[in-house]
Amino acid sequence: MRKTIIGVIGGSKASVKEAEAAERAGELIGRRGWILVTGGLTGVMEAASRGASKAGGTVVGIVPQADPSAANRFVDISVATNMGHARNAIIAHTAQALIAIGGAYGTLSEIALARAAGKPVLGIGTWDIKGVTPVADADAALDECERIFM
Repeated sequence: MRKTIIGVIGGSKASVKEAEAAERAGELIGRRGWILVTGGLTGVMEAASRGASKAGGTVVGIVPQADPSAANRFVDISVATNMGHARNAIIAHTAQALIAIGGAYGTLSEIALARAAGKPVLGIGTWDIKGVTPVADADAALDECERIFM
């Protein structure tokens, strides 16, 4: 049986509140033995990666550059795409569910791609659009993932 893969998406610049939520989400993913997938860079992505890494989880970063070393230091497996924002499609299709935290247009594209593929998207302070289930915090997001996948 394959491991559950959860994506945490959000901006490369994160507020303190967003970074805390992302780190907590990553930590909870790691504690469950699930795999975290992110865009591999800074902001929400790095905070989630840090949380999962601290919890002993596996972190996959899908970076937009051609060089895998572009990933933040908490990424275990860096997938270099040389695709820019088009790499968002890989993230959306790799994850079984996405947790969107804050974010801008890149996050919106990942949400749209995930929803078009029928994937659940849970939102913490992100886009208020049809198909995104708002949750209060990372704990609520991971509780919902548990409900969906267990």
